[in-house]
Formats: sequence, structure tokens, C-alpha cells
Amino acid sequence: HVQLVESGGESVQAGGSLRLSCDTSGYTFSRGCAAWFRQAPGKEREGVASICSIAVYADSVKGRFTISQNTAKNTLYLQMNNLEPEDTAMYYCAAARTVYAGDVLGKNQYEYWGQGTQVTVS
Repeated sequence: HVQLVESGGESVQAGGSLRLSCDTSGYTFSRGCAAWFRQAPGKEREGVASICSIAVYADSVKGRFTISQNTAKNTLYLQMNNLEPEDTAMYYCAAARTVYAGDVLGKNQYEYWGQGTQVTVS
């Protein structure tokens, strides 16, 4: 039984920073891949960053966001710097046992999802 719980989302001013965390249970990072997605109202859920041996980022967040994980704690992080209003969304962490290397930011590749944490940038 796999559970993922996000935390760290809040309201922040443009240009500010946040670090999101995703605590997991029943999942071992070393045996799969993990990622962050976000979804704004009325928009499709999009991949933000994925880590599966190597980190991959969406073009919209390159240079601003950093994905990392603490394998001992089974915790995933997303460091978000220089936030913009366009970053406002519900952020979800996700995990999968198997992910195709050519689609690591594809939402359909991930089988386990958290409930999300809201990030609002004004």
C-alpha cells in the first residue's frame, strides 16, 4: 500500500521561494521514479520535474526549481525559487515502479499520487 503526502504549499509573493515536501510510505525511491506535477484551475495537469537516476525539468521551471530526494527518509522535495504568478497551482507528487525514459514528465506514467498542496504566488 503506497501513500504520498505533500506539504509546504502556501501563499508567497512573486520572486519568493518555497520548498515542497512529499512524504511517502510503502514506496522505495531506489526501486522506481518520482516526480512533481501541478495543475492550475481549468488547465491540464503538467509535469514539473522528475527524478529517476537523473533529474528532468519542464522548460517553464528550468533554472528555478530543483527536485531532490532523501532516500533514507523516503521523502521527495521540490525547491522552488523566483516564483512567478504563473506557478500558482495545486502541486502533486507522484511515484511509479516503472517509467518510460522518453516520457518521464507524462502524468500517465505515474501510478501513485498524493492529494496535493496549494501554491499561490501573487
